[in-house]
Amino acid sequence: MTDPCAIELRGVHKRYGNVNVLADIDLRIASDEFCVFVGPSGCGKSTLLRLIAGLEDASDGDIEMHGRRVNDLPPAERDVAMVFQSYALYPHMSVHENMAFGLRYRKLPGAEIERRVKAASDMLQLGALLERRPRDLSGGQRQRVAIGRALVREPSVFLFDEPLSNLDAALRVQTRVEIARLHRSLGTAAMVYVTHDQVEAMTLADRIVLLRPQAGANGLPSIAQVGAPLELYHRPANRFVAGFIGSPAMNFLPAIALAQAGDALSLRIAGQACLADVDASGLAPQAAITAGIRPEHVQLGDGPLSASVTHVERLGEHAYVYLRLSDGQALLAKVEVERLQVGDTVALQLPARHLHVFAANGGALPRRGVALA
Repeated sequence: MTDPCAIELRGVHKRYGNVNVLADIDLRIASDEFCVFVGPSGCGKSTLLRLIAGLEDASDGDIEMHGRRVNDLPPAERDVAMVFQSYALYPHMSVHENMAFGLRYRKLPGAEIERRVKAASDMLQLGALLERRPRDLSGGQRQRVAIGRALVREPSVFLFDEPLSNLDAALRVQTRVEIARLHRSLGTAAMVYVTHDQVEAMTLADRIVLLRPQAGANGLPSIAQVGAPLELYHRPANRFVAGFIGSPAMNFLPAIALAQAGDALSLRIAGQACLADVDASGLAPQAAITAGIRPEHVQLGDGPLSASVTHVERLGEHAYVYLRLSDGQALLAKVEVERLQVGDTVALQLPARHLHVFAANGGALPRRGVALA
């Protein structure tokens, strides 16, 4: 990603009366970046997108685009194009007319309009559909037309507000690939994308902005972590990030810190001593902590811990094995297809290099030697 910065938010707050929707938002988005806002319902991700678009006014703070403060500029003067969850196509117009309408309104020359419509339709594979009306298109085709309508404007910033929510699973995958290809083709346009789907976030983003409804010392909605997808996956800043990113979700187990053992922390889980490759230098011995491990990192068949199998889901190439540890804690393992049955007892290990540790305040202890590839 390169400078200059396409979008910068400094100390941005948004309130509706006495209700705080967003607080203390500081964020920079580069000119060629694909930035995804993700988080649970009510965290303010769509509101943040609308603040950038100019559809909402910030209660406090500054919003800059390409070095210019835009707080007081209307949407039409911000050089952005937005694609909404609803297609919002004109039903009486053809695909060509839907894509060209905004350009005609701006009084661009006819030849320039045709050039832009052709370029966008070629990029989105809409050439054979230009004379059709929206009612004659599938959901995926309508969404491509909505993207094309934004594309012909040739803005410096594209904004997407959950554009795939109305599509079925197969079309979501196909359109997601097309949006990623579009970003690579444009090269110099920033894209900001809102979704509640972490798969979309992980596969599309250069950087993820994960928001949470309650964050920070003031307990107001804000940013939980910003980083590359694999950074959030392997090095979550706190328990909220660790639990939100990843499917199935990370396992969390109560634990007791014992002592720093070289570069690892010795801790007790379900009555057994384990190691975690984390820096626990600031942690008091016997402190109550939380250990975390992703289902795909749980190793069955050998190790100090023992668990009973409570359920098995066989999904073809892998299986989910639901376990109950000796202290009653539940644990999920994602493994290659197993012949385990409900009621079996199995030994398991939680590898030190894959074990996360969270302090009592939810903050993650730094992990050692974690590769992000």
